[in-house]
Amino acid sequence: MMKKGKSTAIISGGRKKIHTSYDDDSEMVEEFDLMTEELVVRKFRRKTPLGGDGDWEYEIGEPPRKGTGDNSLLTESSLNPIFLRRDTKDSFQWRVRNLPYPKDVYLLSVDQTERKIIIRTSNKKYFKKFNIPDIDRAGLPLDSGAL
Repeated sequence: MMKKGKSTAIISGGRKKIHTSYDDDSEMVEEFDLMTEELVVRKFRRKTPLGGDGDWEYEIGEPPRKGTGDNSLLTESSLNPIFLRRDTKDSFQWRVRNLPYPKDVYLLSVDQTERKIIIRTSNKKYFKKFNIPDIDRAGLPLDSGAL
């Protein structure tokens, strides 16, 4: 279950942003689209061992693309697979963009021991394991029939 914390909310740039601070100095930010009321971003940040702010860990949505400097002359390739999560009121959704193979090459499975979902290709060119933190927090079982 989610911990209790102190939340504040603002509306900015067409999104409702809710910032929650917890007693253990961790933070969570959720952003909702005002038109569709859909959760667009959920990110967490914890303190580092030395007490500084850690990096944001994106649970839903994708982090902003990083360049190598202010001019951003070097960036990562836009051809690399992009893996992100979007949720609706009815389901959890993951989107993998920029994959060059036909849909029938991809296989989905559930690893019950690690509580992770696996997406891979039959030609062994792509492999990714991911968990669903919301289901882990709620203690619900993973159902391979729901993939």
